[in-house]
Amino acid sequence: MNQFVSECVAGSPPVTLRTEEASLMKRLQETQRSPDAFLSKLLRLLTLVSLFLKMKFKVNFESNVFLFFLPQSADMSAASNLRSEDQFLCSICLDVFTDPVTTSCGHNFCKTCISQHWDMNQSCQCPMCKETFYTRPQLKVNTLFSEMVAQFRREAQQKASSSSSEQQAAKPGEVPCDFCTGTRLKALKSCLVCQTSYCHTHLEPHLTVKGLKRHQLIDAVENLEGRMCTKHDNLLQLFCKTDQTCVCVLCFVLDHKNHEFVPLREEYEGKKAELEKTEAEIQQMIQKRRLKIQEITESVKMSKDAADRQKAEGVQVFTALMESVERRLKELMKEIEDKQEATEKQAEGLIKDLEQEISELMERSSEVEQLSRSEDHLHLLQSFSSLKAAPPTKDWTEVRVHPPSYEETVGRAVAQLEETIWKPMKKKLFEAELQRVQQHEVDVTLDPDTANPKLILSDDGKQVYCGDVRKKLPNNPERFSLCPCVLGEQSFSSGRFYFEVQVKGKTEWTLGVATESINRKGFITIQKPQDGFWTVRLRNGNEYKALAGPSVPLCLHPGPEKVGVFVDYEEGLVSFYDVGAAALIYSFTGCSFTHKLHPYFEPCNNDGVSMFL
Repeated sequence: MNQFVSECVAGSPPVTLRTEEASLMKRLQETQRSPDAFLSKLLRLLTLVSLFLKMKFKVNFESNVFLFFLPQSADMSAASNLRSEDQFLCSICLDVFTDPVTTSCGHNFCKTCISQHWDMNQSCQCPMCKETFYTRPQLKVNTLFSEMVAQFRREAQQKASSSSSEQQAAKPGEVPCDFCTGTRLKALKSCLVCQTSYCHTHLEPHLTVKGLKRHQLIDAVENLEGRMCTKHDNLLQLFCKTDQTCVCVLCFVLDHKNHEFVPLREEYEGKKAELEKTEAEIQQMIQKRRLKIQEITESVKMSKDAADRQKAEGVQVFTALMESVERRLKELMKEIEDKQEATEKQAEGLIKDLEQEISELMERSSEVEQLSRSEDHLHLLQSFSSLKAAPPTKDWTEVRVHPPSYEETVGRAVAQLEETIWKPMKKKLFEAELQRVQQHEVDVTLDPDTANPKLILSDDGKQVYCGDVRKKLPNNPERFSLCPCVLGEQSFSSGRFYFEVQVKGKTEWTLGVATESINRKGFITIQKPQDGFWTVRLRNGNEYKALAGPSVPLCLHPGPEKVGVFVDYEEGLVSFYDVGAAALIYSFTGCSFTHKLHPYFEPCNNDGVSMFL
């Protein structure tokens, strides 16, 4: 901290006081040379300054009689230029030397200024070092220094002439001159005392008028009022990490005791790094959404391909039929196209939302990038909070466009035809349908944590049968306590999935899917979908039913040896197939799924035959 205070004091421009206050200035400079003692002496020194100024004249801190200044930017060359310019300024008139002369103590003054100063005082004393001369010394001309002053004047005039020719109207985003009327020129400097920005022409008084030359100028910036401490009217130069706010030096001494402070630039660098991280995160979000658009577009293409295939099959089936069949064909085409149109509209809406989010994120990214490149410490810190957080966006992780199911569309259309017409086409149709749903086959394993204690599961989780002995297993919430059933480990909350179960030789079984929220303790009811079950069962070796509430008897001769179960979550469809016969057993349609679905298996009685996955 001592090093930081030392840098603050060492980097501040010199405090200009009247000649009669030089002794006080000397005390301040001595304190600055000892940064380790500065903190302990600062409060006492401020008190002494206040008492001293009250004795000499009215205290006026607002007129910058006594101010500390921190470096305004990392551009130390600018501060170096100011110091080099100060070398050519007379300490009496505070203007560039005119006819510079040198006293015997080695200090330089304007010839007129030092002469008038000695004329107004009884003794001849150097205004700088306070050396007293008992006889009025003879003033000498330092030829080399005089030539340097003359060269400095010429360079200053050339620079002013060049700047004048380069003046131009302020563009959007640039700071305009507050004094210009009509076309407002680009401001070159801002005055922290006047709280005003000036172009080259209107800046001239601050470069020539004695009183205005004491004002502190910085590169042109907007919102000058926000750069000053509202309490002490000093420049905001420090950042209080304790209160997370920008403060001036007097706030540091008087109002934020024992707080942790850093220079604005140090905090600026930290916040800038955070902004760069935020920008990278936003870019990543944009990339994810672009990939999501690509995924959705591909889904639409797959949907269109599926629709085209279904159209072709429909044409192949129905063009050979009678005139009545042709009428049904047109209806079928319309239904398929409506589903495809609905899918495309859904995709268009999702893409539109994604593009809107991308646009908002790119706009936020541009703002963050622009802010992160800003060299304006205060502006970055004041704007940081509003830009740090990314804008609210939708979580697209689980959002997908799933092509609609066309299998049942064609199946229902064919089922409406007379038995004698469509029977020859039936097997071919369902073979193609089964092939399509089998493309969505997933690997299912049995979950031992859900298995009833009487069930015997294989080590690989692919076989199950009902045993004679009830095993001692923990009665965890997932386990079925009385019903001899088990769930699959895998759960599904979107999309399509298909799995097959071999039931050859079994006389009783129940298969299907169940919601994750079903009751698993005591006697449970699985007679209808409202209970959370979509199942088909076999009892007494030949009694097949779909448990649709009420149950639907199924005529299956011969019975299936392998049953396929297909689910389209978004479509609300659960279909059961006889895999060997390539025939549809039963479909639950119009289902509304709101929870995760698990494959459901009930091997029932101990017939010594396993169910195989």
